[in-house]
Amino acid sequence: MKKSNSVTAEIVRIGNSHGVRIPKAIREQVGLTGTVTLTVTDDALVIRAKRKPREGWAEAFAQALKEDPEQELLLPDDMGTVYDEDWTW
Repeated sequence: MKKSNSVTAEIVRIGNSHGVRIPKAIREQVGLTGTVTLTVTDDALVIRAKRKPREGWAEAFAQALKEDPEQELLLPDDMGTVYDEDWTW
């Protein structure tokens, strides 16, 4: 389980909105830069660094294959489609 840090912060007014200043040490610890994703879970606000779609999938698949090299793909890498044929206009 990850170590949990706890700090107190005030909600501040930013124009017509409100925000929370996140201390540099915490931002660096969790890798928050640029755009973030906000999620409400039960009664908690969770702030995460925004990830790209399918980020980390290649590494996860490589690890799974390393653990069980006899695995079969459920679908072939190249299924082909009717759109693969030559087009005539």
